[in-house]
Amino acid sequence: MGNWDWQVFLQDPGGKDPTYWQWMMSAWGWTVSVALSALVVALVVGSLVGVLRTLPNSPGWVRFGNAWVELFRNIPLLVQIFLWYHVVPALFTVMRGVPPFVLVVLALGFFTSARIAEQLRAGIQALPRGQRYAGMAVGFTTWQYYRYVILPMAYRMILPPLTSESMNIFKNSSVAFAVSIAELTQFAMQAGEETARPVEMYAGVTLLYVISALTINRIMTFIEKRVRVPGFVASGGTGGH
Repeated sequence: MGNWDWQVFLQDPGGKDPTYWQWMMSAWGWTVSVALSALVVALVVGSLVGVLRTLPNSPGWVRFGNAWVELFRNIPLLVQIFLWYHVVPALFTVMRGVPPFVLVVLALGFFTSARIAEQLRAGIQALPRGQRYAGMAVGFTTWQYYRYVILPMAYRMILPPLTSESMNIFKNSSVAFAVSIAELTQFAMQAGEETARPVEMYAGVTLLYVISALTINRIMTFIEKRVRVPGFVASGGTGGH
């Protein structure tokens, strides 16, 4: 293909990896680790904040949830990465010495949690009010009717936007290069300079990002088809929850 030299991936980079290909696979592993770890954080925190924003008769928790979403949604991700890496350890001694990997996971996870919280809020408020009343009628506590009635339906409704967020978190993990995480973007930058073959390096990295995103898409699409409830579509309208 033109002047491209794909054999560059078989050259020895002179480090711990025998070839650039193996170095790229190692970087892919770091990318997947960052993305999946951050996704777990985002789902747990985003679900909690999303529920808090819809609690009945709890204005304090609702305000806290709204503040969380506005804070993390309105600060650029790269800025949040630098805040976690440079500012948070300086302000909180307990965070000093925390590995950059953990700081990046928290930054990316909290950033995405704000988006998931907003989607879950919309999903909960799109449900008919009767579902909450039915849970209360059988004697469920607030926690129980969220756990057994509202959340199972809300999660089914928001699976399409959750699919997008899961794909985005893989793409957003590329900002980890800014704090020297040995992921795909940093590999492409460094290997491209060492070999003077940046086109080949970025082409290989791009392919791996596409494979990662499409794999997540296929998995989430399979789950969506298995748990879909016909007639229910998430919306941003308000409801009685």
